[in-house]
Formats: sequence, structure tokens, C-alpha cells
Amino acid sequence: MNEECIFCKIVKHEIPSYCVYEDANFYGFLDIRPLNLGNSLLIPKKHYQWVYDVPNFGHFWEAAKKIALATQKIVNSHSVNFLTLGYEVPHAHIRIIPRFDNDGHTDGIRLSAVKDISKKEMLKVSKTIYEETTQ
Repeated sequence: MNEECIFCKIVKHEIPSYCVYEDANFYGFLDIRPLNLGNSLLIPKKHYQWVYDVPNFGHFWEAAKKIALATQKIVNSHSVNFLTLGYEVPHAHIRIIPRFDNDGHTDGIRLSAVKDISKKEMLKVSKTIYEETTQ
């Protein structure tokens, strides 16, 4: 763990989050600056800076797929995009972004196209995705 890392603090539950997935190695939660309804982040519980540093890389992506499929079902999106830039927070993470018609993300993903989603809706969506990923 990195004491200064915001994602490490989320894993330790020092900062609250809207959990959508958890297993022994990974933690998934809704992005508090969502690019679309159901936009989540999947992170390793141990601190690694880059996605390719994560030892169980295949499991990481399988967990992301599980979240993506559950999210697509719950929010009724036509597809899901994955994004792994890694510059915003220096802790490996996969962004899982449901896509909708006319969602403001023309020609890819626009990081500035943040949506205003109520806490009530975020809680509802996170609980439903979590239930779907734990079946």
C-alpha cells in the first residue's frame, strides 16, 4: 500500500466508495466523476503504478469483463469501453465505461464529458452491479 494513494485509501475503506466488485485481489467501484451511468474503476488491492505491473494480469482483465457485462445488463448500454491511461492516479486501474447513443463521447472517450448523477442513483446502480457480479 501507498499511504498517499487515493485508491489505496479506498481499498482500506478510509475513503467511501460505491463498490461494484470485490475479490481477494481486486476492488471495483463507481467513478465519482462518471463519464456515463455505471462508469466504474477496477483496481488491484496491492499498489502497482501501471496495469502491466499487475502480476495476475489475466485475472485483472477477466474481473473487468465481469463488471462490464454486469454493468451493460444493468444500465442497458449498447457497448462498454475500457480505458487504461494511468496518468490521473498513479495506481493501476481499468476504467469501465458503458456507452449509449448520444452520450457525448464522439470519436472515442472524452474525459471532460462528466455526467451529473445523483448519489441515490449511484448507490442503486452500484448495489445492483455488485449483486450481479457476485452471483
